[in-house]
Amino acid sequence: MADLSAFPITRRWPAEHPDRIQLYSLNTPNGVKASIMLEETGLPYEQHLVDITDNQSHTPEFLSLNPNGKIPAIIDPDGPGGRPLGLFESGAILIYLADKSGRFIATDPALRYETIQWVFFQNAGIGPMFGQVGFFNKFAGRDYEDKRPLQRYVAESKRLLGVLERRLDGRDWIMGTEYSIADVSTLGWVRNLITFYEARDLVEYDGLKNVPAWLNRGLARPAVQRGLEIPKRG
Repeated sequence: MADLSAFPITRRWPAEHPDRIQLYSLNTPNGVKASIMLEETGLPYEQHLVDITDNQSHTPEFLSLNPNGKIPAIIDPDGPGGRPLGLFESGAILIYLADKSGRFIATDPALRYETIQWVFFQNAGIGPMFGQVGFFNKFAGRDYEDKRPLQRYVAESKRLLGVLERRLDGRDWIMGTEYSIADVSTLGWVRNLITFYEARDLVEYDGLKNVPAWLNRGLARPAVQRGLEIPKRG
């Protein structure tokens, strides 16, 4: 039986199955990257709901695992060398789980780094820009009289969708014929932009061809369907 007592987060979110990967998350576009990947790989895990709307990610216990106060985060009781490993940042978690499971990332070094670059593309571009569109279109920012911030982030989001559209030309998945962590990283964000953030018309999504087809393929995967609901507020 793994001993996770060295991790203070387990005092607030106790592990019923300490021999499994512990997932601390919420089903946001960042959070579902980890849950989709865990569902896709079949690695045993235990989910813990961290309600960011109640500032639970800024409690001392959560901050002890991720000092940046963001979900998702994990603890793997069977990390490198058989020692428990705590990990945060969704991109890092995806790469780690891909390496651990031996799935959804190429073994060829060149293709591996190409996959990682597209994960970084999502983390550095798509996530921040789409999130700003959400803020200025649906949340508090929509009340700002100055619409230039919204216009700026909509324009950049359209540009990023254009990059993705061109990348997917002639490809089923971002890396070609093989589904990868690049897709896992990106699917939830594109879905969120046109549904929860209500920006479908703003970014002229229906004028695209390859991105919608790719999103539909991704959403049809059973593991993606499950992962999008994990962990979900009751």
